Amino acid sequence: DETEFRNFIVWLEDQKIRHYKIEDRGNLRNIHSDDWPKSFEKYMKDVNCPFKMQERQETVDWLLGLAVRLEYGDNADKYKDSTPDGAKNTDNTAKNAEPLINLDVNNPDFKAGVMALANLLQVQRHDDYLVMLKERLTQDAIAKANQSREGLPVALEKHILGFDTGDAVLNEAAQILRLLHIEELRELQTKINEAIVAVQAIIADPKTDHRLGKVGR
Repeated sequence: DETEFRNFIVWLEDQKIRHYKIEDRGNLRNIHSDDWPKSFEKYMKDVNCPFKMQERQETVDWLLGLAVRLEYGDNADKYKDSTPDGAKNTDNTAKNAEPLINLDVNNPDFKAGVMALANLLQVQRHDDYLVMLKERLTQDAIAKANQSREGLPVALEKHILGFDTGDAVLNEAAQILRLLHIEELRELQTKINEAIVAVQAIIADPKTDHRLGKVGR
């Protein structure tokens, strides 16, 4: 929303960044002005933001980073010895290390994620989403996955998933499933190519005739 975006920029400048003096923030605060984009563009230049106005997501991220750095600089003594809440509790640390332990399979978001993965990976749809998961976890599938294969390690961060489940662990699992699916497609394509080559070899044989089965010299 354009109004919320402009209010957000004004709030950052007023409360955290404070690059302008109070009396110089009038143009930026006038969010309903037709000239606001020009004021915002000037503001980005003044704070040395490396992104363009059209790059909203990058600009917001950069300004937030600037605000955090300034907030920390103003309160370094307060924040330098801070410990993340998760690190204070060993139980929380253990849970964070094994996020799938507390996975709720009845959660609507989890169901929606399974359905989305099924569509992307072209797994046959089923009324029971757990059945779809089992189709990918049959004994044959597990045995095939456990077969040792030599190959180069894959850097998951270099492969774009194309969607976001909202959970880093599920995103990584989806990347792995997609790569495995691509590998299966390549194996199928290889078999198809081998079959085509075999058929072509038979057709190209001068001793073979499609009418009599054997003609020629």
